[in-house]
Amino acid sequence: AFGVIADIQFADAEDGHDFGGCRRRYYRHSLRLLREAVRAWADESPPIDFVLQLGDSIDGQNVRRGEAESALQQVLAVLGELSVPVHHAWGNHELYNFSRSRLVHTGLYSRPAGGSDGPADRECHAYHCSLAPRLRLVVLDTYDTSTLGTDPGSLRYQESLRVLRDKNPNDDLNSPAGLKEPYFVAFNGGFSQAQLDWFDGVLKFSDENQEKVIVM
Repeated sequence: AFGVIADIQFADAEDGHDFGGCRRRYYRHSLRLLREAVRAWADESPPIDFVLQLGDSIDGQNVRRGEAESALQQVLAVLGELSVPVHHAWGNHELYNFSRSRLVHTGLYSRPAGGSDGPADRECHAYHCSLAPRLRLVVLDTYDTSTLGTDPGSLRYQESLRVLRDKNPNDDLNSPAGLKEPYFVAFNGGFSQAQLDWFDGVLKFSDENQEKVIVM
């Protein structure tokens, strides 16, 4: 048994709205909801074995407020009350607040220390680990190819920008206006071929060993 939570998007800020201005966002209240989730998981019987945090743990506005580190520590402190591992995905809001090189040194870098090889690129957050006999977790890095959180002088950034420019001619790369493939915008991301090849190898290994796989 395991817990799942997504889009906490915490900020110590007054309520607001989403990017489109349509849906109300309760930035400060989200920490209370996280505490309620943690209490609910702690009361589960039989107990849960792990939690999957699916990304966007803090909101992007924290970086503008100079509160990225403090907001993240508040979220991690609540999750730290759990006695089971928490596996983290990285979303666009993590990458608004932190560079990839910084994220690997935060509590959002959840790759276990042993027996969970990821791609050769150490800034790629993809990894896999055995959760139980014949049960494997694969955590994918869906912003492996992205301009977010990436040094503009790096090969990763240049390749990501090339993909965007090939598909999105708009001056504002966050705008999907007129696109046949509207997901080619700067706040989205994708997989490098290296990560896809690695993922294929993990799935072949699990298939050969008759494992079930949870893909996050």
